[in-house]
Amino acid sequence: MADSELPHRPKPEAPEGAADAAPAEGAAGPSKSALKKLAKEKAKAEKAAARAAQEKAQAAAQEAADTAKGLYGPLPESEDVIPSVKFSGLTEDTHETEITVVARVDNARVQSAKLAFLMLRQQGQKVQAVIAAAEPISRQMVKWTGGVNVNSIVQVTGIVKKPEIPISSATLSDIEIHIRKIYMISEAAQMLPMQVKDAERPPPETTEEGQVDADGTPLVTLKTRLDNRVLDLQTETSQAITWISSGVTELFAEYMIKHGSRWIFTPKLVGTATEGGSGVFEIKYFKRKAFLAQSPQLYKQMCIAGDMESVFEIAPVFRAEDSNTHRHLTEFSGLDFEMTFRHHYHEVLDFAENLLVFILTQLQERYKDQIETIRKSYPKAGDFKLPKDGKALRLKYMEGLAMLKEAGVDVSEQERYENDFTTAMEKQLGRIIREKYDTDFYVLDKFPMAVRPFYTKPCPDDPTFSNSYDFFMRGEEIMSGAQRINDAKELEASMIAKGVDPNQEGFEDYLNAFRQGCSPHAGGGLGLNRIVMFFLGLPNVRLATLFPRDPQRLRP
Repeated sequence: MADSELPHRPKPEAPEGAADAAPAEGAAGPSKSALKKLAKEKAKAEKAAARAAQEKAQAAAQEAADTAKGLYGPLPESEDVIPSVKFSGLTEDTHETEITVVARVDNARVQSAKLAFLMLRQQGQKVQAVIAAAEPISRQMVKWTGGVNVNSIVQVTGIVKKPEIPISSATLSDIEIHIRKIYMISEAAQMLPMQVKDAERPPPETTEEGQVDADGTPLVTLKTRLDNRVLDLQTETSQAITWISSGVTELFAEYMIKHGSRWIFTPKLVGTATEGGSGVFEIKYFKRKAFLAQSPQLYKQMCIAGDMESVFEIAPVFRAEDSNTHRHLTEFSGLDFEMTFRHHYHEVLDFAENLLVFILTQLQERYKDQIETIRKSYPKAGDFKLPKDGKALRLKYMEGLAMLKEAGVDVSEQERYENDFTTAMEKQLGRIIREKYDTDFYVLDKFPMAVRPFYTKPCPDDPTFSNSYDFFMRGEEIMSGAQRINDAKELEASMIAKGVDPNQEGFEDYLNAFRQGCSPHAGGGLGLNRIVMFFLGLPNVRLATLFPRDPQRLRP
């Protein structure tokens, strides 16, 4: 049968994608270079797979042969609580004993495949730890230990040894921990915004970032420290400063309670500007406005009118003052007190002077170690001069004015009672008094009435002056206080004279307290942060404040 006579048979369909897989009839196959490239890539992949398999096998073999397995790595779960010791408890008596400590890694260094060092840090104190490869400690354990990220928190068990040579870079130079076990509790990030060791020194005067000293060590500015305050608080110096702050509040409360005073807690949300000034923070309080309290002053006095006789408070104080100085904050911790007296306001002034002498004396006695630590960075920390007879130096405002005038200071405005002392005047007077009386703590009494608030009692002998006083440390104010007006009519007249409307919302309850009778009383308000700053000779109050608030800062 001829071809033309054969029945028509359709060609079978090619599998999907076959047209892409095979070249068209008559087309040339892959080039030699393409085939060579494919072969090369295949060989490379096979070699990589073989290498990965070999490394996996080696790692498995090493792990199987790791004699320290279980002695390091993640903290194992355990129902038993292993007691840990504080570095402060390590002494010569602990030599050759096994201990467990929980601390941060201040530095990690691998010396060799068989030796690594850690500097452990606990609340600022540093102790060196060493790990050496010797049964059962393996090279793997040494490598892992030397690679721990700085600032990680670890649990270390080891033997306390006395090093052959004292370790100068450690706080406890005659202690060394020979590691037997080490576990990770909390791993720190590999990159930190600043190193804790770089924040051990005082902040530089420059505010320019990225500077280094002559040795190439980074200079950490005050801004960087405050931006990263949690890291900054980990330094030995910051740890000591916060202990001093804690000590001041403890001693203040101790003295007040011992003398029969009552601890009170007054509102910080108020309906009026308590001092009658403009320096208040206004806030939205539901459908009306309120303010953050500038002080507990009015409430302290109302408590006295409520027959409490003696009260004190430790609480935040808010001041909306756009002051960007070394000693001003918009929020600070206030130590306030108010108490009655029988005959003369100097009864309260005597009490307040003794209170401050007690606090400052006891700080020097109870916190010697912390002061010595701070002194390494801030040399003035150990040279605060207290009156040798244990009594505060008390001068009248006009006596201080005369000292400044004698030193050639222009005091014409102060002599007209138009202005209070400027900061520069206060500092200069502090230097004069230190040189003449050998003390950094003193009191000025009888300030002009024109520079005191409306609730201050005028001096009966000369109403131009007032029964008011300020306390100073190193020539800068730490407390303002006075006898208060306790007669309702006199108080109302004083408010009007000072430009404060007694009918203003918020003052009605305050004035009513005096209309019901109130005993003569006086008191004062201390700034905790300033006390710490001036006692330690710190250059800035922010260093004496946990998380400072000023016109430029609302974080962290």
